[in-house]
Amino acid sequence: MRTDIVVIGGYGHVGAQICTLLSGRFPGAVYAAGRSLERAEQFCRSTGGRVKPLQMDAAGAFSADKMRHVKLVVMCLDQRDSSFAEACLMEGIHYIDVTANLAFFGQMAQLVQSGNKYGATALLSVGLAPGLTNLLAGEAKLSMDKVQQLDIAVLLGLGDSHGQAAIEWTVDNLAAQFEVMQNGTAVRADSFTDARRTDWGADLGTRRTYRFPFADQQILPQTLGIPTVSTRLCFDSRAATSGIAALQKLGLLKWLGHRRFRKATVRSFGKIRLGTERYAIKIEALGLKNGAAATAEYVIQGLRESTITAQVAAIAAGTLYSSGYATPGIYHLEQLLRVRLSEDRLSLYLSGQEDAGIYEEITGLRCWSRHSYTD
Repeated sequence: MRTDIVVIGGYGHVGAQICTLLSGRFPGAVYAAGRSLERAEQFCRSTGGRVKPLQMDAAGAFSADKMRHVKLVVMCLDQRDSSFAEACLMEGIHYIDVTANLAFFGQMAQLVQSGNKYGATALLSVGLAPGLTNLLAGEAKLSMDKVQQLDIAVLLGLGDSHGQAAIEWTVDNLAAQFEVMQNGTAVRADSFTDARRTDWGADLGTRRTYRFPFADQQILPQTLGIPTVSTRLCFDSRAATSGIAALQKLGLLKWLGHRRFRKATVRSFGKIRLGTERYAIKIEALGLKNGAAATAEYVIQGLRESTITAQVAAIAAGTLYSSGYATPGIYHLEQLLRVRLSEDRLSLYLSGQEDAGIYEEITGLRCWSRHSYTD
């Protein structure tokens, strides 16, 4: 019988929080896994034994025997390919991945196209962006007859404590070139260009946000059929945001391609604390309702981006583990869950069960939404 939940990278920055949250809901079933048994054991002792240690290298050979009691895997490490995820699905093990790596999403999409029959569900885009941004986009889609344009903005606090992988991903994408969808056509874009003014509300005010290669802007045209989607980024430190934009304009961010400069930049992002631990996301949708112009806006603000990522991932994991969601396949978060905003919290629930009264809440937030329709 499959009863275990294995969190790979479970003693890392985000993984440890996921383990702790899941162990409170599913006592005795959660394992913190990784290549270092010593680190896994050290973390598990800090939980008072509520989480169990497990040595596992996801890059190595998949052991069906070792996984025979596993019902769900939560992956908190970036994967080089989709082979481990596919092996889980073939064995009937649910799979959740918190990565923001667009290349990995593309590999998972190829599994969908392969025609293979899987016995479990894989869930992607589980976090803040992609993740909650996808869910808010889904709500905007449902509020209109047609969404023609979706603008997503992400604010990250440089005073927050981020995991090494998250820091490296951000630095590596500061000078990236990528594709965005405009009127159904893929066009090239550069990071930290094409500024747009985003109104975050009374607390944060209006700030310039810049294009950045978050995966949601490539995913949502596929899952929600929205022809124009863009995602932009700013930091809570205005000086840091404008400074990076200036470096891009001067062509100096290309130096991040040099190993020494990249290493120094990653070290600086890890040590320097500019601003606060605050994060925020905003969705602005333009479309049609009853043949007239319509707009929708959604904002979520909170503290500690890694915490909200862990909370969303843990709720998604609990949903797959206990809901009996029976349709095998590979999905993004907005295809499985929905979100409802209140003033100081959000509620996540399984799509199609809006009236069942079964939901999970994340509190300690500031949320608001606004809709307008032209008569």
